[in-house]
Amino acid sequence: MSKRDYYEVLGVSKNASDDEIKKAFRKLARKYHPDVNRDDPKVAEVKFKEANEAYEVLSDSKRREQYDQFGHAAFDGSGGGAGGFGGFSNGGAGGFGDIFDMFFGGQGGFGGSRQPGPERGSDLRYDLEIEFKEAAFGKEVELNIPRTEECDSCHGSGAAPGTHPETCPTCKGAGQVQFAQNTPFGRMVNTKVCDRCGGEGKIVHTPCKTCGGKGKKRVKRKISVKVPAGVDNGSRIRVSNAGEAGTRGGSTGDLYVYIFVKPHKLFQREGTEVICEVPITFVQASLGDEIEVPTLDGNVKMKIPEGVQSGTILRLKNKGIPHLRGQGRGDQHVRVKVLTPQKLNEKQKDMLREFAQASGENVNPEQKSWFKKFF
Repeated sequence: MSKRDYYEVLGVSKNASDDEIKKAFRKLARKYHPDVNRDDPKVAEVKFKEANEAYEVLSDSKRREQYDQFGHAAFDGSGGGAGGFGGFSNGGAGGFGDIFDMFFGGQGGFGGSRQPGPERGSDLRYDLEIEFKEAAFGKEVELNIPRTEECDSCHGSGAAPGTHPETCPTCKGAGQVQFAQNTPFGRMVNTKVCDRCGGEGKIVHTPCKTCGGKGKKRVKRKISVKVPAGVDNGSRIRVSNAGEAGTRGGSTGDLYVYIFVKPHKLFQREGTEVICEVPITFVQASLGDEIEVPTLDGNVKMKIPEGVQSGTILRLKNKGIPHLRGQGRGDQHVRVKVLTPQKLNEKQKDMLREFAQASGENVNPEQKSWFKKFF
C-alpha cells in the first residue's frame, strides 16, 4: 500500500511555514489521540502514527528538502535520498553507499582494502505519554529501555575471560581480501569481505559464555529522563549515550524520547495559553460576582463583571503554560457560559415577569436594533 503525501497528511501546502506545519500536527495529534477515540482506537492509532511520521520529516529542514526532491523514496532506501526514516538507516540496496563501494574499494570494486573501523551504535526511540499538568510543569521519569550493551565479562572482545581474539591470518586483520580478475578492460584488483572472519579482522577461538562471542548482550536498563516544563505534543528529548552500543570501540547511540500529552477534561492548550469554560448563573451574569476558577495551580478567585454576556472571555495572567526555553508563563483564558434557568416554579416565573415589566420593554434594546437591520 503506497504512502500518502506528507503534505496531504498534515493538510498543508508545500509552501507551508514551520509554524503552520507545527500547528497542523498539533491539531491532528489532538484529534486522533487514542484517549480521545476510544470507540475506534485502531483507526485513530494509524492516523496518529501517520501524522507523526509526516511531522518528523517536514519539521526537519534537511529531511524536508530530501522529501521535496525524492518523495518517499528518500527514506525507504529505494531512491536517491539519504538514509532511512528517522535517520537510523544506513541506506538500502542500490543506494549511494553501494554505488560508492562498487568503485572505491567495496566488494567487487577497485582499489585497496579498508580497515574495519569503529561503528557508532544505533539511536533508539521511546514514545512517552504524560498528563496535561506534567507537560506544563515537567517531571522526571524512569524508563525501562531494552538496548544492546557491551558485554561486561569480555568487555566487547567476544573472547572468554583470560583469552584474546586472534588476528585473522587470512586478511591480516583488514576484514577484506583482494583478488585479481581479468576483464575486457584489463587486469583489475578487487576486494571482498574475508570469508574466514566475516569482515571482523579477528577470530575468537574461545567465545565468551556470557554473550556467546558477540561482545554484546541485550539488557533492560533504567534511564532517568527529565521532562522540561512546557513540552507539548511532538516535543523530542535527546538523551546522549542511552542508545545501542557501538561496534569495535564505536560510540554509543542516543535515545530520543517523543512526548505525547493526554487531553485534559477542563483545559485546552494553544501554545503557552490555557483555555477553559466556566458556567455562571443568570443572576451572577446580571449583578456580577466573585467566583472560584480552576487553574493548573489550583482554584483562584476571579471577578465576574456586572452584565457580562455568555461567551465573554476573561483573562487570568500568568496562569498558563511555562515557556519552554525562557522565563515566564502564558495566560489562562476563561470563557464565561451563562446558564439559562430551567424548571422554574410559579413564584420564580412571576418574579421574572415583574422584572420584564419593570424593564419597560418586552424586547431588549439590543434585540430591537438587531431586528431593525433586517426589517
